[in-house]
Amino acid sequence: MPEHASAGQQGAPTKEVGAFLRRRREQIAQRWADEPLFRSVFTVSRDEAVEAGKVVVDALAHVAEEGPVQDPDAAGFTVVREQLARMGAARSRAGFTTAQVSNDVDALRPPALNLLIADLPHASADEVRECATALTVLLGTLRLVVLDTALSEGHALIERQQVQLLEVATPVIKLWDGIVAVPLIGTLDSARSQVVMETLLEAVVDQHARFAILDITGVPTVDSLVAQHLMKTVAAARLMGAECVVSGIRPAIAQTIVHLGLDLGTVVTRASLADALAYALHQLGANIVSAAPGGAGPR
Repeated sequence: MPEHASAGQQGAPTKEVGAFLRRRREQIAQRWADEPLFRSVFTVSRDEAVEAGKVVVDALAHVAEEGPVQDPDAAGFTVVREQLARMGAARSRAGFTTAQVSNDVDALRPPALNLLIADLPHASADEVRECATALTVLLGTLRLVVLDTALSEGHALIERQQVQLLEVATPVIKLWDGIVAVPLIGTLDSARSQVVMETLLEAVVDQHARFAILDITGVPTVDSLVAQHLMKTVAAARLMGAECVVSGIRPAIAQTIVHLGLDLGTVVTRASLADALAYALHQLGANIVSAAPGGAGPR
């Protein structure tokens, strides 16, 4: 008895493709291990690339058996999405464009297709063509899954980097025992205002701060939403046991705040960061003296 029946005897072409993938799992994985898509991730051991290839072949076989092969959301792809994302993202990090990553995935088709044709010696030309078409569609769907997961991974990476940049651009400085400050430079938006609030409150807790200074000297302008965020930050700091001092309010920002009708009557404000620090030190009971010109002594 031959190893397997013809495609027609087995049923639908996709079912035969699924059976083929199960039968030739090892051979397909061996050939795929040498393709750039796998080599770019599994650089330490070729055996690791082969094992990863087997997992992908199993997923494709499951999709072929359960159908439809053109569905990127098929359950069979779920188990390999993370791995496929790693592979696509690795190619992207290496400087390859989306089109090049797509070509890398498409390069998996010829080895599998050649094995399929060799695996169906008793099938008619029509049956071979139908199976080849089904396999091509299945691998086309794999390409969509790789691109989708790689793009999603890329977006997630960009979002993480944006958060990290916001954190770097919003440093909290310990000016004195019990006094911390956040010097803000550049445009404030809602996302950055939220980071300001979180980092400042964390610093209040970590440093046991009694005074928190928000210096907005380097902020060109604020809108109503950002102003409200600043007010919330002041209120939140107060709830944490720290008094929040806002310094460096420029004339344009002052006009905006007045125009918006925001009440800063309960907020301590100072013209500059130095003035805010002097206020906080005074409240802590520290004596501040000014040195006479030439260092002659206190005035």
